[in-house]
Amino acid sequence: MNVQEAYNNWSHQYDTNHNKTRDLEAVALQTTLSNMRFDNCLEIGCGTGKNTSWLLTRATAITAIDLSEAMLAKAKEKITDPQIQFIQADITTEWLFATKQYQLVTCSLVLEHIENLESVFKKIATVTDAGALVYIGELHPFKQYNGSKARYETENGVQIVTCFNHHITDFTLAATANDFELLQIHEFFDDDNRMAIPRILSLLFRKK
Repeated sequence: MNVQEAYNNWSHQYDTNHNKTRDLEAVALQTTLSNMRFDNCLEIGCGTGKNTSWLLTRATAITAIDLSEAMLAKAKEKITDPQIQFIQADITTEWLFATKQYQLVTCSLVLEHIENLESVFKKIATVTDAGALVYIGELHPFKQYNGSKARYETENGVQIVTCFNHHITDFTLAATANDFELLQIHEFFDDDNRMAIPRILSLLFRKK
């Protein structure tokens, strides 16, 4: 099952099932961006809007995109603010949805489904000016090394979504190759237990 189909099916239970990765990534995003303000935000992988409402407290206007039509439908049901534009789009193709320059770009739990990270950063570079920030929140590579992947229960068993393992340097090298500098890197742990394997990796870059 491809990524789009998998998330279309997952949308019916995405907001209600137990999902430590979803919930902790929201904490990572809010922790990273809590003291900042932006005019325009491009939210890549908005899903059912789990971060969108909070981002609207930090940004005046948001372009929120997702590959899954069903996930977007859930987001639109919950969030009706006119300052948010929801768009179905595939970020591996031409970015026709990006019609302005953004001060903030966020990628939440989406790049694990993208094989070529540098192609994404190259496109982000075209829609940002100097000083723009890029937030990345992903399942930590250490979790991936142990076999963790995006997955959910169905009546036919566990559905595992297609994922690609990315090392921390894969993110930093793809970013620096496209004129972004690393400002912050943080790890987030279940129950803040730093003796355990971290669940979420967050990175904050700035356009030079």
